[in-house]
Amino acid sequence: MSETSTTTRLPVAILPTVVLPGATLTLQLSDPRLRQAVEAARTDTNGRIAFVTDPADTLGVVATVPDVGKLPGGEPVAIVQIDTRAYVGLARTDEAGGDARLTAAVDPIIDPTPTERVTAAARELRAVLELIAPLRRSRRLPEILGSTRAPGALADAVATWAEFADDDRRRVLHAVDLADRVDAISSWARNHLAELQVAETIRNDVSEGMDKQQREYLLRQQLNAIRKELGEGDDDVVGDFRDRLEQLDAPVATKNTIAKELDRFERMSSQSPEHSWIRTWLDRVFDMPWGERSDDSLELDTARAQLDADHYGLDEVKDRIVEFLATRKLRRDRGIDERDGERATRGSGAIITLVGPPGVGKTSLGESVARAMGREFVRVALGGIRDEAEIRGHRRTYVGSQPGRIVRALQEAGTMNPVILLDEVDKLTAGGWSGDPTAALLEVLDPAQNHTFRDHYLEVDLDLSEVVFIATANVADTIPAPLLDRMDLVRLDGYTEDEKRFIANRYLLPRQVEQAGLRSDEIDVGDDVISAVIRGYTREAGVRTLERELGRLVRKVTSKVATGTETPVIIDPDEVSAWLGRPKVTDDVPERTNVPGVATGLAVTGVGGDVLFIETTAFPTGPDAEPGLTLTGQLGDVMKESAQIALNYVRSHADELGLDDEALRRRFHVHVPAGAVPKDGPSAGITMTTALVSLMTGRHVKPTVGMTGEITLQGQVLPIGGVKQKVLAAHRMGLTEVVLPKRNGPDLDDVPERVRDEMTFHLADTYDDVAKVAFA
Repeated sequence: MSETSTTTRLPVAILPTVVLPGATLTLQLSDPRLRQAVEAARTDTNGRIAFVTDPADTLGVVATVPDVGKLPGGEPVAIVQIDTRAYVGLARTDEAGGDARLTAAVDPIIDPTPTERVTAAARELRAVLELIAPLRRSRRLPEILGSTRAPGALADAVATWAEFADDDRRRVLHAVDLADRVDAISSWARNHLAELQVAETIRNDVSEGMDKQQREYLLRQQLNAIRKELGEGDDDVVGDFRDRLEQLDAPVATKNTIAKELDRFERMSSQSPEHSWIRTWLDRVFDMPWGERSDDSLELDTARAQLDADHYGLDEVKDRIVEFLATRKLRRDRGIDERDGERATRGSGAIITLVGPPGVGKTSLGESVARAMGREFVRVALGGIRDEAEIRGHRRTYVGSQPGRIVRALQEAGTMNPVILLDEVDKLTAGGWSGDPTAALLEVLDPAQNHTFRDHYLEVDLDLSEVVFIATANVADTIPAPLLDRMDLVRLDGYTEDEKRFIANRYLLPRQVEQAGLRSDEIDVGDDVISAVIRGYTREAGVRTLERELGRLVRKVTSKVATGTETPVIIDPDEVSAWLGRPKVTDDVPERTNVPGVATGLAVTGVGGDVLFIETTAFPTGPDAEPGLTLTGQLGDVMKESAQIALNYVRSHADELGLDDEALRRRFHVHVPAGAVPKDGPSAGITMTTALVSLMTGRHVKPTVGMTGEITLQGQVLPIGGVKQKVLAAHRMGLTEVVLPKRNGPDLDDVPERVRDEMTFHLADTYDDVAKVAFA
């Protein structure tokens, strides 16, 4: 759209040719009417005049006449500068001084502020014009590009410079809309550039002469002869590809696709860019292990023994693997060919997801499963991937394109039925414009669909139904629900102290001794020393930090042995701090809870179960502090709501809890330490309630009690998740009593028996049950 200024009446003259804004021209005033119009403009309208090419045309231009003079021959001329387009109304003849002058109502058209689209189109037009300038060898065009900034003025200037025909120039004049005007000039510029480039190519080809053509021809013939002698010619490559295709044990549809691409490759010129694309694609396709499969080791007892030898505990995972092998064995023994027919292949693979804190053996378990099954093992690290093409591959048309990680894993394994470990699947992130890799995994991890998985690069169906996928994750909450629905979740909730001690003796310590170059008889580390390391230097669900500390201990022994110390070096439990430094963790629950207003809660984080303290305080209300609640500790929305529910429950049950009005007419502050760590979830509800009641009544919370559970406004205690991890965390911290929601009672069966025997569990249905335990 254009904006118009105030209507004015100006002298009007008719020109035989179309002129555009921005142009400057010299008019001969031999026509009396033109001369009268110019004189009227100079005397009556400060030199402003309107021009049209057709009296019936309502669109013309407004110009300025800065000077009038005479040519050397005495002919009068005027210098005219065309300013803007204008709507020219009906002309009329004015009689002034005996002269008949033609005037009209004129509305100048002012170009509006260009939109983003117009600005982008003008930028593209400038780029094309910069290419035209050297081909036209024009000095005027660079001047226009350097001095003209407005998109509309640029279009008008280019049309004037290019010396358009009157009809073309009239179309530009009538293009009042900026977008239409710039698009029209852009279209002309692109066509003109193509014409100039063709002409330039023809000139160059002709100028090079026949000598160069003859030389290139001879060189190419010699090059082809050399390649043929070396066996590197395209004919030999095609023949090799065809031989490999005949021997390929791939599905018929895949072989047909390869044959079509091979025909195209054979007919295509080696100078074509697509020639190298197709050859690279053929190499990638033939690198796939079509028809190659590992023979499963279906001896169930041997497989179970292998799993037990590699990992301690993890019975649920081992049972799932043995069940999978038992299914394969039974189908084989009964003559059911899993590869016979599409229906048989669906669901024959396995997708197991190991969810648990770091250091519990999720990643190493995948390699152990592959050994137990007699299959190849490939690990695919997914942490931080944010591009869908990493899973599905790139389109062949992209420079540097390649297949996705699933296809590359099959190529690395060399078989179509390996064990593929998808490590850290919970660390995948959506990449915005680059797609969502978790969505790309939906087909990969669906047993009903992955028998026809299609990589964007290969564009042929791949049967992934025989692949055993094992995914690992620290938490399941960040895995999208559709992807989680396709997984067989197996939770690894961490180890007890006894299990850690066993793992250290059987796996960790021997490995560190071997890596340090020691012999087993040169170092003596007893169970009491390992227990001291576990209690004083680690507080984790897994054993990664434990192995790191044992490695430090072994290396210090190595340095002494290397300097001639008598062996064996015996580590005394009382000297652990002399070897490893002061303890890194302490049991600070009694110290933290020795004042009213502090309660011990249990939570699950990305590193397993953990103990968190809920601290509360209160201060009188005043001008700067009104009754209410302040929350700190980087809490999530759900946890903030839990704190508000806890305070409102206490207020509404003040009589039952023995609280007076004065205790409630204060502002309360609830803080959860470790403020740099985000926290969320409803399971701290009863802990917050207990901390507030402790603060208001002045009663201490028992330091040996940890608690977890969601609370309602009526005081009901609702069930939560992660019971096993929370109980193990309480056990590590030295707590002897745990308060759980009553409906979580069956979950205690997952807790190791040794831990259950050492701890007392209280199942609460309402908050009254919690208070009886917390303040006993």
